[in-house]
Amino acid sequence: MDFWDLHEQHYSQVRKFIVSLVRDEWVADDLTQETFTRLHEHLGTLRDPSKASSWIFGVAHNLCVDHFRKVRTSPTPDAENWSQEDIDDEPGVQKQMERRQMSDCVRAQIDLLPESLRTVILLMDIMNFSQQEAAEILGTTVGNVKVRLHRARKKLKDLLDVRCTFQVDEGSVLICQPKEDVEG
Repeated sequence: MDFWDLHEQHYSQVRKFIVSLVRDEWVADDLTQETFTRLHEHLGTLRDPSKASSWIFGVAHNLCVDHFRKVRTSPTPDAENWSQEDIDDEPGVQKQMERRQMSDCVRAQIDLLPESLRTVILLMDIMNFSQQEAAEILGTTVGNVKVRLHRARKKLKDLLDVRCTFQVDEGSVLICQPKEDVEG
């Protein structure tokens, strides 16, 4: 297993994951670099190459947790850090703009979730990890991941119900918009 192959295969996903958690591009760059520094230093200790992805994301998650402990404050929500690269490519500028609008609205609500719930939503629903992989990354059981995911989705639904309005536009596209009367 070659470090540079793993770096190339996982770098962009790890960085997106870290940016999603810390919501600060500079900090994310530092934590991403530290993640791959640790990978390079400890690659020889990885017994099962099929678990490299889980191990890498576990290191990234732990570094983020350590970062939060150091600053002793939760990061402030900032949906502006999401780039167009985070949205799946689809033909048509209008379609991309609509998806971006929906994404920004929903992700702003995800950012309001506590870190443990936000992390499981990011791993499972945005990055499409399996429950087993998420459990390995978070250092917990599959059962705990299921419980956290259920709670996270319920809390997100509650936030969306209170803070957002949904409507279908003339192109039959679901649009999410923040409610004007809810303070952020």
